[in-house]
Amino acid sequence: MPTVQYDDAIVSFEASTGLRDLVVAEGKNEPALDHPIDQQIFHIRMANSQGKREAASLLLKKMYGWRGYSVDPNAIHAPNKITLFAETGGDTVGTMSLCLDSSEVGLPADENFRDKLDELREAGRRLCEPSRLAIDKGVSKRVFAAMIHISYIYARNIHGYTDYVIEVNPRHVMFYKRMLGFQDFGGERACTRVDAPAVLLRLELEYMGKQIRQFGGLMEQPTTERSFYPFFFPMRDEPGITGRLIAGKT
Repeated sequence: MPTVQYDDAIVSFEASTGLRDLVVAEGKNEPALDHPIDQQIFHIRMANSQGKREAASLLLKKMYGWRGYSVDPNAIHAPNKITLFAETGGDTVGTMSLCLDSSEVGLPADENFRDKLDELREAGRRLCEPSRLAIDKGVSKRVFAAMIHISYIYARNIHGYTDYVIEVNPRHVMFYKRMLGFQDFGGERACTRVDAPAVLLRLELEYMGKQIRQFGGLMEQPTTERSFYPFFFPMRDEPGITGRLIAGKT
């Protein structure tokens, strides 16, 4: 589907349905979370105002809360974090945050995997952590790919970070390995923030960049690639996205 541009978004695009909800653990289907969208224009924006942060927080509460997980409403806004959200037809249908490691604040995964993260820091790696990912059931897989790609541009191209680390429920480990190329970097431990088991995964952003260059934008072309990378933006879109991120355009 073509990428289109609206002045008030980081990026906008047309897409259809196709990706079931992704949160820290799976459960029964919840009809109230379904969005019967056939073909829609999606906008990805940065939640840098109170209203936008509240919209992202409401989606998190809906997606995590009905499974019994608690969500800190203040977690959306932190000095080392950006939050992206996807909107279509006035509804917030996806959100994710990206936490940038710093000596003052650290990362959410430090709470459970500090020893493993320190190994990477001591090796000179610069870490960032995608977190609080929530996408409504039935929303296009392009929304997921778009938010991950934008977070990559922000972390790698603008700020020079080298690695994603992410805590995921054991049920989601194979998804992140197969679809994005994450690798194991810590055994299963209890995640104290959501009171559920978690596994630490790592992805080198250099690898992600190679996959984007090879497969980005190929979703409508014949390919045997089964990862999410064909649903990423083509490389020609990166300069415009980068410029709007630097400008803080929402």
